[in-house]
Amino acid sequence: MADSGTARRASRMRVMTEGSTVTPLELFFDLVFVYALTQVTALMADDLTGRGLLRGLLVLALLWWCWCCYAWLGNTVRADEGPVRLVLFAVMATMFVVAVTIPEAFDDLPGGLSGPVVFAACYLTVRVLHLVIYWYAARGDRGLRRQLLRAALPMLGGAVLLFSAALLPQRIADSPEQVNTIRTALWVFALAVDYVGIMAIGARGWRIFSAAHWTERHGLIIIIALGESLVAIGVGVTALPISWPIIVASGLAIAITAALWWAYFDVVAIAAERVLHRAEGAARAAIGRDSYTYLHLPMVAGIILLALGFKKVLAYVGDGTEHKLTDPLHGLGLLALYGGVILYLLGHLGFRLRNLGSVNLPRLVTLAVLVVLVPVADRLPALGALGLLAAVCVGMVVVEVRLFGEARRALRTSFLDEHGAGPAPGSSPAPELR
Repeated sequence: MADSGTARRASRMRVMTEGSTVTPLELFFDLVFVYALTQVTALMADDLTGRGLLRGLLVLALLWWCWCCYAWLGNTVRADEGPVRLVLFAVMATMFVVAVTIPEAFDDLPGGLSGPVVFAACYLTVRVLHLVIYWYAARGDRGLRRQLLRAALPMLGGAVLLFSAALLPQRIADSPEQVNTIRTALWVFALAVDYVGIMAIGARGWRIFSAAHWTERHGLIIIIALGESLVAIGVGVTALPISWPIIVASGLAIAITAALWWAYFDVVAIAAERVLHRAEGAARAAIGRDSYTYLHLPMVAGIILLALGFKKVLAYVGDGTEHKLTDPLHGLGLLALYGGVILYLLGHLGFRLRNLGSVNLPRLVTLAVLVVLVPVADRLPALGALGLLAAVCVGMVVVEVRLFGEARRALRTSFLDEHGAGPAPGSSPAPELR
């Protein structure tokens, strides 16, 4: 009877095949991460110091690792069929508690449960559930099961360090400052063990069954991060009266966000999907791991830093009490604004180099220009610094369209033809890609 029940549960699972796309449940699953990213931005905004930014990025890296685990699972079996569906619901509930606990991930608030311990316990629960259901889904695939056993070692090592960060510092340190330093250092070690460990076990054994699902899944998380930058624009002017500076700043922020969207989705995402589609076996898994699991993190982190910068700029231009319209955006607020785009472009350059084997010169030049312009922006009013950043980002897009116009149109036309979007009646055919 037990064997019969196991067989029935197994039969309700549906494996992913080439051409499979993202399921509705995965989109629902991502809603928890929308809230979690908002919490990360708030965490950094409430402690706008070097330590605060580091802690925010550490939390983001941990959230990213959780999300990536289930992206790999969802590329193996459909997320909305069989027992996987129930596991994802349980993970969503647990991840929501993780998101709620983000403000207490490092500093426990008086009363209630220990925030750092709850955070670590929920994180471990999410990771263990992933390994259990992934192991179950990988029945019959000895290579994948061996890889999961290897992956369990760095996961458990990281979890032990995370629990140590929650429990040990206050027992061995004499001052709150020492507690903070030890706890942050243990977090760094925990993530290093997990990230380096997964890279060290290699790509052989991992599986990417659908290139379309894989690229779409990661494209959607980029959109979610960009959505957080839009949310930050609105949060930055909450309870402030509408004014022309707020309208102008909002428009400039939208222009920057649109340029970052364009940089990813206009050409690069399409070309990268085709590279992944042509690859097979361990080579495909290695591309997926390097280009997406690892090199998408700096892109997402850059967008979250940019969101923090937006939030600070809108507070400057809309607040007539603490700040004047002519006040420059000094310090970490400015670094988050410009550094977010710089980090995003660095991620893009690495992504393209690993996936396509080439370097985009306009983006490399744009990155250098932004580095040079940081001291200039430091002398400008906050709105002027935002406008300068918008001009550079939009200018990059315009230059790329002018330089690569014919090849871009050919690639996009081919992509649209493949996805059932034909030319408009009476339009001339696009040039062929030579």
